[in-house]
Amino acid sequence: MKTQLCLVPFIFFSITALADVAVVVHPSNTNAMDTKVIGRVFTGKIKAFPDDSRAVPINQQASSPLANEFNRKVLRKSSSQLKAYWSKRLFTGKGTPPKEVGSDADMIELVASNPNFIGYVDASMVTDKVKVISTF
Repeated sequence: MKTQLCLVPFIFFSITALADVAVVVHPSNTNAMDTKVIGRVFTGKIKAFPDDSRAVPINQQASSPLANEFNRKVLRKSSSQLKAYWSKRLFTGKGTPPKEVGSDADMIELVASNPNFIGYVDASMVTDKVKVISTF
């Protein structure tokens, strides 16, 4: 019985670790972006899509498993590294972290409302309101 109870957290974390992260934009956005460009947008190093239209990144809540997965797969940073990164950028006046939303549904509604927004959701939650430009 103890062994079975010990396995429950591992099963839960294994399932969340297997979730694909879909990077989404407004359906009218025709830009193609690779991992490097997406990472540069989400770290504030570039502020435009490849077609020179303004790019506004939107994050999931920093404490969410999906945000941690995105940070690990795309930004190649842990939560603490990303927090330190943004603290430094704020202190030096070089940028502010992206706005955060609380859920996949909120992200989809927000991205669908503005062609300049770019965000990410659990791939299983994607709807026809947004366009997937990459999956990790």
